[in-house]
Amino acid sequence: MFSWLRRRFITGFFVTVPLFITVAALVWIFTVVDGLTTPFYDRVLGRRLPGLGIVSTFVAIMLVGVVATNVLGRRLLVRGEELLLRVPVFKTIYSPLKQLIAAFSPDNESGFKRVVLVEHAGRGYSIGFLTKEFMVDRGKGREPMLAVYIPTNNLYLGDVIVCPRDHALFPDITVEEGIRIFLTGGVALPPTVKL
Repeated sequence: MFSWLRRRFITGFFVTVPLFITVAALVWIFTVVDGLTTPFYDRVLGRRLPGLGIVSTFVAIMLVGVVATNVLGRRLLVRGEELLLRVPVFKTIYSPLKQLIAAFSPDNESGFKRVVLVEHAGRGYSIGFLTKEFMVDRGKGREPMLAVYIPTNNLYLGDVIVCPRDHALFPDITVEEGIRIFLTGGVALPPTVKL
């Protein structure tokens, strides 16, 4: 009974914490942008209009996305990030969080590329995320290999296994669907998976 309760609590914790952090981050961003823009809108419009903070937050996030995707903006963001990473406490918190978030971004080269089923002798298949394809030369020619991240009891902890490419199958499951499958303990797995 205690083991069952502990497992459910840990699973609930790791489902709730990312959700809470996401909501808290959005509320914080909204509060900051709304606090900065409300006095400006009040002066320009002569009265307070509800909802302008949400619109401003959306526009601000979109502008950061536009700046981050062009060459000059990307360089400015990299320079700013380099300066911030010199701050010891900021570096300790920011770097791991950025890497974790980048892993789930479909636009990031270093993120999860696709969902993979890896065959284990005697154990069946494990579902994971392809993180890297590379070649190994053991004196018999180059062999294609994969690095696959297989989460354990939640998405943030897991194992990285290296396996030959021919020991992996690539189902028609997107990375987002794969994440949902892990967060639900396999419940979100579709009834039919095409390979």
